Order: sequence, then C-alpha cells, then structure tokens
Amino acid sequence: MAKALVVGGSVAGLASALALAGSGRQVVVLERSAPPPRGAMADLHSRWQRPTVPQAQHSHTLTSLGVRTLRTRAPEVLERLLAAGAPLFDLTRALPQGATDRAREVGDDILVALGCRRTTLELVLYRVVEALPRVEIRHGTTVRGLRLSADRQSVRGVVTTDGAHLSADVVVDATGRRAAARGWLTDAGVPVAGDLTSPGGLRGFTRFYRLRSSSLPGPLNRGHAAGDIFGHYAGVLHPGDAGTFAIALGTLPGDTELDRLRHSGSFTAVARATPGLTAWLDDAVSAPISAVHAIGSPANALRATAVRPPVAGLFPVGDAACVTNPLYGRGMSLALAQAFGLADTLAAHPAGQRTEAAAEFAEVLLQPWYEHASSADRERIGRWSAVVHGRPLPPAYAGCPDTSIRAAAAQDGAVWRGLMRVLMGLSTPDEVFGDEKGCLRADAAARPGATGPAATRPPAEGRNPPRPLSGRLGRSRARGAHPPQPPGGRGGPGRPDRAGRPADPALRPEPDRRHRALRRAPRRCRPRPSRPTPRFRRTDRGDSR
Repeated sequence: MAKALVVGGSVAGLASALALAGSGRQVVVLERSAPPPRGAMADLHSRWQRPTVPQAQHSHTLTSLGVRTLRTRAPEVLERLLAAGAPLFDLTRALPQGATDRAREVGDDILVALGCRRTTLELVLYRVVEALPRVEIRHGTTVRGLRLSADRQSVRGVVTTDGAHLSADVVVDATGRRAAARGWLTDAGVPVAGDLTSPGGLRGFTRFYRLRSSSLPGPLNRGHAAGDIFGHYAGVLHPGDAGTFAIALGTLPGDTELDRLRHSGSFTAVARATPGLTAWLDDAVSAPISAVHAIGSPANALRATAVRPPVAGLFPVGDAACVTNPLYGRGMSLALAQAFGLADTLAAHPAGQRTEAAAEFAEVLLQPWYEHASSADRERIGRWSAVVHGRPLPPAYAGCPDTSIRAAAAQDGAVWRGLMRVLMGLSTPDEVFGDEKGCLRADAAARPGATGPAATRPPAEGRNPPRPLSGRLGRSRARGAHPPQPPGGRGGPGRPDRAGRPADPALRPEPDRRHRALRRAPRRCRPRPSRPTPRFRRTDRGDSR
C-alpha cells in the first residue's frame, strides 16, 4: 500500500491525513507537540496549551469554501462540529432589505459560514483522524530533514531528530508558517526559488466571551460576523461554538494610540466604541472567558516549494504553501480545500506527473488569494498610515472601485451575491468583478441618482470612516474616503490637511468614539514612544527558516 508522511498535526496536517487515507494511502502524521488532553470538549479549550500554534488563541471562522469542503468530503466532521454547538449561518439573511433580486436563487444554499473556534475544529478533526485504521499519529516527533533519491530529484522519506529514517513516496509539509520544507531542501543542497512575499501590516488583539443566553444580542451585519474594517483599524466579532464569540481588533504596528489594547480595560473600551459590537459587551449579556491575546501579522507569502517544487513527492499544504492576512479569515478553509484537492490530484495522475499536477492545482487555488491579500494590504497600510502617521494617500489602482462594489451590493442583489462569494472564498475577485460587465453593473448601481440604501445612507465622517472589505480590494483605492480639495487650489482657505481633514477646525467632524473611549480607559502603562514605520514593498526573496 502507498505510504504518505504528513509533517505537522494541526488543521492542514489532519485534513491532509483524512483526505489521503480516504484515497487509499497509509498515512503517518508526525507532530512535534504533545497530544490534546482527553475529556469533554467544553473543558479542553483552557487546558490545551499550544505554544507551537500561537494563532490558535485568536478569532477564526470557517467560510463557505470550508463548509462546502466538509459537506462534500468530510460530512462526519461537519456533523460533529454542529453537535458541539457550532452555528451554521445562512448569509443570505444579511441581504440588504432594499436590494433587488431578493428571491431565493440557485446557489444560495452554499452561501453559509460556520461559527467555530479553531480549537474546536482541530479537536474534532483530531478525533476523527485518529480513529481511522489507515492513519497513525506520532507525537513528540520532529523532522530534521528529507531523504532524497541519489540524483536529488525526488523524495524518499524523512529523517527525524532522533535519527529515525522513515520511508514514503509522498511527504506533506504541514508545518504552518515556518514552512520547514525550504530548510530541509537547503540543508540537502537543493536550490529553491524565492517565495513571493508582501507585508501583512497588521497587529491583532483577540478576546473570547461567552453569552449568558442563547439569543444573539445584536445583528450580524456581515452575515456571520458583526463590525467592519474602518479608516485606521478593524473591529470584527465572530460568533463561535457553544455560545461563545470572539472579538478581534486589528491595528497598524506603530499606532501608539492603540498600544494599550493588550490590557483588558482598553480593549473593552475600544470594542464597546466599535459600531456593531456595543450590545454584545453589556455585562448582563456576556462575560469574558480569556485574557487579551496579541499577535503580529505574518507576511503574505506564496511558497515556491508549493507552486515551483524543486523535487518530486514533496507537497506543502496550508500556511506552509500560502499565507494570507488572517484579517480575511480564509486560512482554515483554504487548507481544507487544498488537502482534499491534493489527495484527488495524486489519485488521478501517474507517479511521474503527480508533482507537476499538484503544483498547478496549488497555483490555481492559492495565487489569486495571495495577490488579493497583497494588493489589499498595500492599500490598507497606505490608508491607515495616512490617518495614523499623516502620510500621503497611496496612489489609485485601476479596476472596480471598492466603494462602487459595496454601494452597489446594498441595492443590487446580484452584486451582493458576487461580493459574498468573494468574501467567502467561493469565487476569486477576477471571476466576479474582473470583467467589464461586472464593473459596469456595480458602477451603474452605485452612481449618483440610484435609489436604495446606498443612495440614502449618509457619508461616513470623522477620522475613522467605515472601510469596507470588497472583492477586488487593492485594485483601486476607495473614492471619497477623504474630502476633496475645495475650490481655490492649494492656497485655498479650506485646504485639507495631510490626513484629508478640513484645515478649519470648525469644519472638522467630531472625533470618533473609539478614541474618546480609549482616553477614558484605565491607563495601566505609558504608551511606547512613536517609532518610524518602515516603508513596505513587495519582495521576491525567499523566507528564512
């Protein structure tokens, strides 16, 4: 029987083991950490310490892509998640009231999302996988390097740190963001092309809560979440399993005004001042069940080992293949889709064609989301930096304007469905808004004179206007986020300042609630002095190990 070694036993590794075992392979999962504790699911979240997976303590969601993958390929996993109290949200319930095409359409049934903590998903996956007769999970095992053929063209297995030589014709790198395959290949003297990388530009803070009742205290304006991405920070709430929810606040590194978010008082003050989250944080509605967890955002990366493999038989999956900004919540769903797609690809091709076919599949699946995250982050970093540090706005990008798409989605049901398919990972931005027809429809619905909620909603004001998350984000900066220069040119009396605010203080809008709340919050430490923020640029160099 063909054998596969999966290095890494987190979400991507467990999904790969489940998929490969389902295609008839004998699978050994090699995981360096200890196994999860036994007991009732509700008791394990605080007991299972994950020093090798720091992102496990942060907000996650399973998009429509992930739910569709589980429905079709691992229904037992989905059933167990639902039994553990993970809610399944019908996203069409968030379709704007005044939008056209409100009748149920073909394809609406897959516009769903699952509210689930990452730990819950991983525990359910673990228990399903460990029960499979074709899978063995070895804990406390660290892989030191690869075993290669004499010509160093194909994989023959791995070598562990204790000197064990394990043989297999398929090695799956599921080591997460550290992407150990590059180090293994370098140590073996195999040259590897440079990864595509671009900065993520995000610092995240997350806290978990438990509802005191079974009813949701407020609407989910995003269908499966509440909140939004605003002018210089993000504040999003995701309902989870077993009556829990998580709030994630994202800021720019170097935003000293938000350095204190790591402290519970400041975090609560800012979260309560964030539109859409206030009702959830009433003391009679919910109670915190965790401390505030902080994390830096990794760089967006598309690994050369995944799309330009230098040896046959080595297959990176999950974050070891592609990392996108966690702000978009696509990581777990892409890992699930890639794991089952990899298993299908290996089963459908002869041995000599598998590596090339798997690389092509990975590129088609992952590159659009890498490019989307890179351009979106580049735009967002520029916009947030303009507000926080007073820097010039970034240049405009060609393509469908973000504001046109969101405004059109508020009154055109077809545009709304297209936008949701992009946000949920079902369609790439270019598939929905990449042609002239899609852009024209969005522009027509959003242009002045159109009727519906988008036309009647007052413009956002202040230093922190709501900033939507769109399909073709990053292809063009949102128009109208800052007031235009008044008549009279640069010498005019009402010339805006560098942040886009009117020079006359009497014309400036009221400062946003978030900053007032932060100033009222307990000050447990002095903010760090401001440091220059490095200039961000896209690179094409390989990551270090």
